[in-house]
Amino acid sequence: MNKTWLIIKREYSTRVRNKTFLLSTFLLPLVMVLFVAGSIFISAKNSGKNKIAVNDETGIFKNNLADKSDKSIVFIYTADTSVNKLLDSSFDAYIHIKAIKNNLNNDITIDVKKQLNSRTEDYIRTQMNMAMENKMLEDNFSMSRPQLDSIRNSARTISLQQTKGEGKNKQQIYSGLTYGIGFFCGILIYITMFIYGAAVMRGVMEEKTNRIAEVMISSVKPFQLMLGKIVGIGAVGLTQFLLWIILITGLATTAHFFIPNDIMQQVQQIQSNGGIQTGSSAQFSEAAQNIAQATDALHSLNWTKIIACFIFYFLGGFLFYSSLFAAVGSVVSDDAQEAQSLMLPITMPIIFAFIIMAQAAQNPGTPLAFWGSIIPFTSPIVMMGIVPAAGAVSWWHLALSMACLIAGFLATTWIAAKIYRTGILLYGKKPTWKEMIKWTFKKP
Repeated sequence: MNKTWLIIKREYSTRVRNKTFLLSTFLLPLVMVLFVAGSIFISAKNSGKNKIAVNDETGIFKNNLADKSDKSIVFIYTADTSVNKLLDSSFDAYIHIKAIKNNLNNDITIDVKKQLNSRTEDYIRTQMNMAMENKMLEDNFSMSRPQLDSIRNSARTISLQQTKGEGKNKQQIYSGLTYGIGFFCGILIYITMFIYGAAVMRGVMEEKTNRIAEVMISSVKPFQLMLGKIVGIGAVGLTQFLLWIILITGLATTAHFFIPNDIMQQVQQIQSNGGIQTGSSAQFSEAAQNIAQATDALHSLNWTKIIACFIFYFLGGFLFYSSLFAAVGSVVSDDAQEAQSLMLPITMPIIFAFIIMAQAAQNPGTPLAFWGSIIPFTSPIVMMGIVPAAGAVSWWHLALSMACLIAGFLATTWIAAKIYRTGILLYGKKPTWKEMIKWTFKKP
């Protein structure tokens, strides 16, 4: 056991001291934030302005197409019918609306200088349909659009909330948030299965290619060498996640410094009142209401359960799959193509688990979600997709899933150790699946 511990320490220390580890740990969250913010900024900057000429023979659409809240699309009304002349000037598109009467199915052609993006096309279609609706309201019901909007707003007084439990244990459920958290945790484990599993395989391949494994096996058993490598790399991944949690928590605690004082005061007032009461929303800004609701939603989640399950299923899933990745690394040398072909049976269940998780996160009470969270090949990813959902996972369900994953890890480790013991010393020959199965049942 002492020798295994030395291997674990070696694998852990060499990777943690690596500059790549430090950069990825502390800079990756910042890079992700900058990437999202940059994408939004570039998207907003590149939207530009579209100047569109409109020749409306009906009079229905004149002065009814522009939306005051959207300044990126400008409509200029004209009687000129010369398409080429207009497009050669400063206009990006030309719409000619021929004389029709209350025909919502009429096909209208847009002549363009260069292709408009889908957002602009959808915007024009929506505004034209709304103009036709306004015309029909006035002609058939003597009603204007503001009157219709007023009726709709007056009727929309129902607020629907999901709750669970009774009395003091009653809590509000935010289905959108639980889905988002579950999907994020599931996809994070999905990605790490590939990243750290491949790291184990590469480490084994390098030691085999450099003949380091031969020297080490003279001092330790093959199983000890494989286990030390797996646990050491798993500890690196766990360290990285814990540092990310600390970093994110630290950033979250300082977030209120970037929010204006008047909005924070409104948020505190909303929270002291026990939430936004009916008829009181008008006295609070929209930003304050959104922040208060987001804070309540985050506080409603059982973070202890989510984080504990994440650590368990990350470690369980990693140990389950990394032993198989180590077995693959032991039977190949430096042939990447050969390694990829042997990896396929391992990666397919991981991809399948992600597909199930995407459905289970939306519908956590289905049989697909239940069995996907029990079977060890899929449970690390699927279970994290449904754990945040209130009432979706009972304690016996969680215990059964964990027990099956532990049993699965022991089974795959036993199989992988058998293959590793023979494969790590095999050179110059590509083993077949039939041979590897024989190694599994071969007595030491």
